[in-house]
Amino acid sequence: MIEQLVEQIESRFAELSRQMADPEVIGDQRRYAEVGRAYRQLEPAHALALEWRRATDDAAGARELLAEDGDDPELRDLLRSSEERLGELEEEIRLAMVEPDPNDEKDVIVEIRPGTGGEEAGLFAGDLYRMLSRYAERRRFKPEPLELGDGHYTFAVKGNGAYSVFKYEGGTHRVQRVPETESQGRIHTSTATVAVLPEAEEVDVKVDPNDLQIDVYRSSGPGGQSVNTTDSAVRITHKPTGLVVSMQDEKSQLQNREKAMRVLRARLLERELAAQQAEVAAARLAQVGTGERAEKIRTYNFPQDRVTDHRVGLTKGNLPAILAGELDEFTAALEAEEKRRMLEVTAA
Repeated sequence: MIEQLVEQIESRFAELSRQMADPEVIGDQRRYAEVGRAYRQLEPAHALALEWRRATDDAAGARELLAEDGDDPELRDLLRSSEERLGELEEEIRLAMVEPDPNDEKDVIVEIRPGTGGEEAGLFAGDLYRMLSRYAERRRFKPEPLELGDGHYTFAVKGNGAYSVFKYEGGTHRVQRVPETESQGRIHTSTATVAVLPEAEEVDVKVDPNDLQIDVYRSSGPGGQSVNTTDSAVRITHKPTGLVVSMQDEKSQLQNREKAMRVLRARLLERELAAQQAEVAAARLAQVGTGERAEKIRTYNFPQDRVTDHRVGLTKGNLPAILAGELDEFTAALEAEEKRRMLEVTAA
């Protein structure tokens, strides 16, 4: 079975390599990009397939020589290590061939909202915004603020593969700490919710202009204070779904409208994906939940200086570094768990 899979990988990789050098493919920009993407996705599996071939040859050679001289300890060690590695490679190859999420290559729009905990929840939402923005920069993505303020943060993360990284941040995040306003030193528990949406291109989601109600109004600052004297703020209502998106951070009405349409398209794509796939719908809706303290994907415990991801049971210390964007270990563990679960489904 594994040999057939290795042969399929080798054959497919050879075909993609041929297409990458084909002048006709090179001349078609869209097709060349698709072939290049498929080539890059298959590269890790192909490297593992090559290693499997080498380990298979080593094991076969060791068996042949041991048939002649069964007392050679080096040959026995070679055979044992080769067979152990073959067992590991079989699982690694199967994991590498798990079908990726079709949205993995997309940019994302991230929405952070305070949950339970009052003012402290709003402060924690700001901490999460800074953490995820810094993580984006560390991963060489480009964070782009869309709407910030009053504990609500909406921003884009742009870069190839952004969704494959940030999709694991969707859900309810819980913090345990002593708020700055707490005079008795009591530990409070608060939450904030994070929704991660693949950013939709116009070709992904067709929006009929007749389905939109667009209202403009004056932007206002905290406490209703006017921040400009023109009707630059924009509120877009998608009448068929009732979705409403408001933007007022930019001074230009056109810029606010463009940002609002980006968020609206992302939310509409989210709804479309949920409607198409019941399992995806459950996963997406489970991202945010109700924001209650009992629902959580990750806990940030300040008194004990540790962060625990409850989905994979991973706990790490040095909370300040994690809030500064050092999330790689969590992402790696969650990615591995997702691949294992998908492998179990395909094998069933």
